[in-house]
Amino acid sequence: MPVVEDHTYIARAPEEVFHYLSRPENLPLWDSSIVQVEQVDPGPLARGTRWRGVSKIMGRRFDWTTEVTDVRPPRRMDSRSIEGKLTFAVVYALEPEGDGTRLTYRVEAASGLGGVFGRFADPLVQSAQSRSVRANLERLAGLLGSSAVVDS
Repeated sequence: MPVVEDHTYIARAPEEVFHYLSRPENLPLWDSSIVQVEQVDPGPLARGTRWRGVSKIMGRRFDWTTEVTDVRPPRRMDSRSIEGKLTFAVVYALEPEGDGTRLTYRVEAASGLGGVFGRFADPLVQSAQSRSVRANLERLAGLLGSSAVVDS
């Protein structure tokens, strides 16, 4: 099961970072693999909230639906795929660090992303995903480091 975990420092309080991460419309702004995403269930983010989206990974488009499995503002949000060809789980863990936040991002995927690419492709997928995660976290830190972005 491929796992990619990385972290970044964001010059914002955990509450501000969590607020930004918990809004689906912000996801395509910093995650290059996300084409579109929307919250399925009305209301505030809670355990069981579902998001539906489209990702483009290694040149292929995938529809998916995730469900929040744990939410503890402003420290943690976990979700897992419940529909679609991709089988994955994502964790955002936020810790105060100095005047900002240390964000740890972890994505765990079924081998071959659930059979989409095949088990033989795991090292290639994991390597490509590691590079994407690093670039995405750098983009996120840059976006949140600029003014007036958190309320978008």
